[in-house]
Amino acid sequence: MAFLVATTLFLFVQLLLCFSQQVRGVNYTFMREAVEAPVMAYYDYIIIGGGTAGCPLAATLSERYRVLLLERGGSPYDDARVLNMAHFADVLADTSGASPSQRFVSEDGVINARPRVLGGGSCINAGFFTRAGPGYVRALGWDPKEVVSAYQWVEDVVAFQPELGPWQAALRRGLLEIGVVPDNGFTYDHILGTKVGGSIFDAQGRRHTAADLLRYSRPDGIDVFLRARVARIVFSRKGTKPVARGVLYHDTRGGSHMAYLNHGARNEIILSAGALGSPQLLMLSGVGPTDHLEEFGISLVLDHPGVGQGMSDNPMNAIYVPSPSPVELSLIQVVGITRFGSYIEGASGSDWNSRTSGAAAAAAAQVRSFGMFSPQTGQLATVPPKQRTPEAIARAVEAMSQVPDAALRGGFILEKVLGPQSTGRLALRNLDPDDNPTVSFNYFSHPDDLRRCAAGIATIERVIRSRAFSRFAYPNFAFPATINVTAEFPANLMRMRGGSDPRALEQFCRDTVMTIWHYHGGCQVGRVVDRDYRVLGIEALRVIDGSTFNASPGTNPQATVMMLGRYMGVKIQKERMIAEGSGIEP
Repeated sequence: MAFLVATTLFLFVQLLLCFSQQVRGVNYTFMREAVEAPVMAYYDYIIIGGGTAGCPLAATLSERYRVLLLERGGSPYDDARVLNMAHFADVLADTSGASPSQRFVSEDGVINARPRVLGGGSCINAGFFTRAGPGYVRALGWDPKEVVSAYQWVEDVVAFQPELGPWQAALRRGLLEIGVVPDNGFTYDHILGTKVGGSIFDAQGRRHTAADLLRYSRPDGIDVFLRARVARIVFSRKGTKPVARGVLYHDTRGGSHMAYLNHGARNEIILSAGALGSPQLLMLSGVGPTDHLEEFGISLVLDHPGVGQGMSDNPMNAIYVPSPSPVELSLIQVVGITRFGSYIEGASGSDWNSRTSGAAAAAAAQVRSFGMFSPQTGQLATVPPKQRTPEAIARAVEAMSQVPDAALRGGFILEKVLGPQSTGRLALRNLDPDDNPTVSFNYFSHPDDLRRCAAGIATIERVIRSRAFSRFAYPNFAFPATINVTAEFPANLMRMRGGSDPRALEQFCRDTVMTIWHYHGGCQVGRVVDRDYRVLGIEALRVIDGSTFNASPGTNPQATVMMLGRYMGVKIQKERMIAEGSGIEP
């Protein structure tokens, strides 16, 4: 049992030499450091945030207009870790000021990450690629044909069909055996049953990100400035109505730059800074709840109580399954989409250190990483949320460094909750736009989320006990013991009681909740923006990113966020050309 306690986390990606490769940089002629930006410049569109939505949006609008894209981070092509699957956990574990991943801790106590790199979350996530369901598309009033076209535009560059290894194939067969049907094979579509989804990692383990979509840009139509830290949006007045006019941003040397909109009724500033950055920048620019802005001495542009409200994060809970057989390295590839609102997925790892020797093994022992569930990345599921302190993480890393390699053979089967229905809020912490705001997600505050989690954990139990999965689970390893192993990490101050009692499963859900980086909200449709993503009460300003979502689309939002950037870019172009009487299709 001592070994099994250690198997709470697994060695995920260290020293996977078969995936390592030289990362060839991409030299976009239009991409430069912000220190090279002019002190003042004019554009038709200014996009704040070169992330998952901002890159496809900027590329699309640049086809006909002059576009400025401002990104607070650097280039993914300059960091070999970003583009190599073998270093997935390393990026999340890097807490330095120059890291592509900026760690934040929600008020719930769950450690999370936000991107700080061109390409956004697609540069630091686990790579799963799947579309939103038809009902989601209908609810937002999107044109289904244009949505499909936009998805395909994205998929041509960044999406791939993964090849399943034995562990993932067994998970797939296990889901089908227990009735998560039908078998939908490989598809990007969101359909009830079991499917193999897409990945932004290709067969060689190279990551393809939203930054790759900038290859669609018209070089003469776009400027991309890196390490451009936007301080605020500048407004004027049209009668009593605020009008967005420009953006103040700073470079790494402290220099100030102003970008203004060209004259023209349809020129716009578009916020694509993400679920944390977009509401934060609106508040710093004077758009938000009056009382909250007054606390920080921010001049009010518009009282907008909805800014920062409706924050949600899909809770994830996972069960570790130690394996009597070797398992492949895998990220999320298979998903079981249940009828009760829980998604079942898995990720596996293996004792890679045992395959190396000498200096390589010694180096690995110093930096042992355990993938998605690594203490270095801050997940540390088995420490209750409020106890996930830096000291607890350090103790976990030290404890895991003593674990025998063979004990790390296995995988996690996880469930995450549809929606979710639980919501929280975002607020300013200070006036520094590069600092994290405060955010709470209130995990499992809605009873339906908790019910779905418990049902998902019970489904995982059935998968583990299925004949199809028997090769990768010890025959006498009972599920209550599995619950206990998952909850008994050495740094944990609590001992869980597992079993079939729904109340015990609900308590397990609360105590081992993690993020799977699907947070959204803060600038929701109907609350802060209209259905065309224009900020209510303000002219020439939109928000186009995941902050506008009321629920996470499909089983993973990144494909839909990229699609949205393309979709809205095309829509804005078409509407503008009709209004200007050009009659030319983009």
